[in-house]
Amino acid sequence: MKLRETLRSLGVEVPKLAGPFGAYVPAKRVGNLVFVAGQLPMRDGKLTASGTVPSSCDVDQAHAAAKVCVINSLAAVDSIGLLDEIKSVVRLGVFVASDVGFTQQPQVANGASNFLIELLGDAGKHTRAAVGVSALPLGASVEIEFVFEV
Repeated sequence: MKLRETLRSLGVEVPKLAGPFGAYVPAKRVGNLVFVAGQLPMRDGKLTASGTVPSSCDVDQAHAAAKVCVINSLAAVDSIGLLDEIKSVVRLGVFVASDVGFTQQPQVANGASNFLIELLGDAGKHTRAAVGVSALPLGASVEIEFVFEV
């Protein structure tokens, strides 16, 4: 089953690409890899989660926002015509706007990781970094960059 069909079967539509919000391209193919610029949890032009975790955005909200970042990454891949060519997920870089002392970035990142495994099975398993930062663009709670194999 093609990835687009799998997404539809789960009730997920690939949105129009949000951004870019600067001097970069959202996705770039290099050989058999597609690098996707950091994706925010944007839906219909608005952030689904903003502020630091957990004081302004709880862990469950941030976990759900990480899934939205995945969907937006797929829109970036689709923008260069390669959505149905994705073979596997190579790596995620997950950035979580974090309050001082917050250490549950991996739980937030699992929102993306679990969804990718749901979509692609073993091909969705990947390497990952989950990092706490003081602030993210537009005040987002989560930003994720991706590397896919095509």
